[in-house]
Amino acid sequence: MEIRAFFDEPTYTLTYLVWDPKTKDAVVIDPVLDYDPLASQTSTASTDELGAAIDELGLKLRWVLETHAHADHLSSSQLLKDRYGAPVAIGERITEVQKTFKHIFDLPEDFAIDGSQFDRLLKDGETFEAGSLKIDVIATPGHTPACVTYKIEDALFTGDALFMDDYGTGRCDFPRGSAEQLYESIHGRLYQQPDATRVFVGHDYLPDGRELAYETTIAKSKANNPQLRADTSREQFVEFREKRDATLAPPRLIFQSVQVNVDAGHIPKPHANEIRYLRLPLNLFGPTDDLGVPRS
Repeated sequence: MEIRAFFDEPTYTLTYLVWDPKTKDAVVIDPVLDYDPLASQTSTASTDELGAAIDELGLKLRWVLETHAHADHLSSSQLLKDRYGAPVAIGERITEVQKTFKHIFDLPEDFAIDGSQFDRLLKDGETFEAGSLKIDVIATPGHTPACVTYKIEDALFTGDALFMDDYGTGRCDFPRGSAEQLYESIHGRLYQQPDATRVFVGHDYLPDGRELAYETTIAKSKANNPQLRADTSREQFVEFREKRDATLAPPRLIFQSVQVNVDAGHIPKPHANEIRYLRLPLNLFGPTDDLGVPRS
């Protein structure tokens, strides 16, 4: 198995291209659709770079896999599906996330909350095939209810659950997030994998200005992770995580990203005037009166 990482610096996101060098069967995990929030304009440079590698290597893209509905970047899963015919999969609890955000964004009545926008909803513990690649699905909720980790051979792709061993874990303050669930997902599930298991993270925030890093191991995480080591208790982690999350600003692209990603990466359809629109709730995190004055 070969793995190539692609780093989107504006959102600190890692996208992975994973393939069997013998059969050329491949999957992509967490692809990025570029988005400029000032111009409200999408572009495809990140996907074009990924596609160039797929084409150069002569790969057969079998699946596009999402670890969760991301709150920091738009997914280019539909663009890859259009170019390569690869279906799109996500954890089955995406339906809970869709239901939550349908209400928050006041999405149309016909917006489906059964996950039918995706080609496959994956169950915890199942193994499925992408050509010659066998992929195990491990539910790792906490950051969101629908988060999953993919295990391919000796490698885990942890999305926003577990980050580099010098950084920490994902935040848990999004709707239906849970620090207690994330503790169980990491300590009770991921840390039960063999110590030599490789870990490929969903983001790297370059702490203290260090160079990009995206691969660690379960052993290193258990020994070094500053937020959750093997000897960290549930109470210690939950207290730390909830206190830290209370200080964090919302992700820069949370509203744009989530409403696209719960719809499997489909961008909004044009209105009658042939213009596409995103929905941006106003003062969601700090309600105001009709004059914009914060409520006491």
